[in-house]
Amino acid sequence: FPSHDRDELAQQHQPDLIICDIMMPEIDGYEVLTALRSNPNTATIPLIFLTAKDDRTSLRQGMELGADDYIGKPCTPQELLRAISIRLEKQAAYTQQYSIERQRAKGLQQRVQELQEISDTKEDLLQKLSQDLRDPLSNINMAIQLLKMAPNEEARNRYVKILQEECDREIVILNQLTKLQELLTPENIKLLRTLNVFNKQEL
Repeated sequence: FPSHDRDELAQQHQPDLIICDIMMPEIDGYEVLTALRSNPNTATIPLIFLTAKDDRTSLRQGMELGADDYIGKPCTPQELLRAISIRLEKQAAYTQQYSIERQRAKGLQQRVQELQEISDTKEDLLQKLSQDLRDPLSNINMAIQLLKMAPNEEARNRYVKILQEECDREIVILNQLTKLQELLTPENIKLLRTLNVFNKQEL
């Protein structure tokens, strides 16, 4: 087949292994190997050169281009089958390891996302609590100013009452903050998000 036909066949059928002669008409095996390795779809397919060339230069050239093995001609069926078996075993081990690493990477990515969600949730809740703390402080400050200008005992008592109520409100919020820090475990935040107990837009 012409070189482009060989490439198309390899891409279309995605063989488990390719056995290729070096000396061929039109193009040689090195060119075939180069074309295969330059295409992401065929770059990892094991390739064994079957050749009568037995010099070190030819061997080195093929290995540098990415050949997986060499078999000299003539060879016995047993030698050929053994070479194929070894290559397929190595490819299977590589594929398995790649799958494990890919799953591990996905797991790490998911964990990073979960940690980011936890961080975002804590930040949102703390911002809301911070706002809740500012509101009583504003009322306390206003009551202090009014207390300074109170014209009589009745007015002073009213402003003192406001101060007491707002201070109590601050204490309640601070107690909630302490309890919230204890409750905001990764598991609880994940559960709250799953149940849609709170929404970012509502915080």
